[in-house]
Amino acid sequence: MKQNETLLNIRLNGNKIELSDVLIDEIGDNHVSTSTDTPLRADAFDISDEQKMIEIEKHFRSIMEIMGLDLTDDSLKGTPRRVAKMYIQEIFSGLNPANKPSVALFDNKYQYNEMLVEKNISFYSNCEHHFVPIIGKAHLAYMSKGKVIGLSKLNRLVEYYAKRPQVQERLTMQIGKELQEVLGTEDVAVVIDAKHLCVASRGVEDDTSSTVTAFYGGRFKEEKTKEEFLKFIDLKTSF
Repeated sequence: MKQNETLLNIRLNGNKIELSDVLIDEIGDNHVSTSTDTPLRADAFDISDEQKMIEIEKHFRSIMEIMGLDLTDDSLKGTPRRVAKMYIQEIFSGLNPANKPSVALFDNKYQYNEMLVEKNISFYSNCEHHFVPIIGKAHLAYMSKGKVIGLSKLNRLVEYYAKRPQVQERLTMQIGKELQEVLGTEDVAVVIDAKHLCVASRGVEDDTSSTVTAFYGGRFKEEKTKEEFLKFIDLKTSF
């Protein structure tokens, strides 16, 4: 180990593991996900949103001051509070289960038994490794087993899971598993096509690439059904 290389000590199943700063950076640059569930502490919601905003404002003010910014300037002095409100009330509001959209189901009275596809659902998320934006489109499909969901609720579910620090693979799986649970069917498909600003604006600085991830359940694992879904969404990687 290099002399200037610090260590992060963690415990996994009682065993001590040491991760160097170099490895931590590699995990971030390679977009490694550690869990299907968003990693949250048990006490994540012990304090109110207002108290969280007060604490974030204080700490973000310190960050700005460390960078040498003059917080007496009219343009900057309100920034710490604006950032705190943005984090809690907007871009990371999906962390709080209280903000999960209620989903009303309806009887499939039309007896529509083919796939239903909602494509090109725009979303904005943030990479959990660098806290910079992920901008993308989600394409969802399901086959009813007696119940259907309001179309706007599909958009709301995407928005809810996107509004948290994310990894695209996790986001894809969270949306897919939530739809399976809500609809009571395995026959669900999710494809996400997104641009990561942690790739575009830093690191390799490639602003032309995008990332595609997929979740297929039930009949969507069958090649014919999967092909039909992909034909419907006619995936084009442009933003």
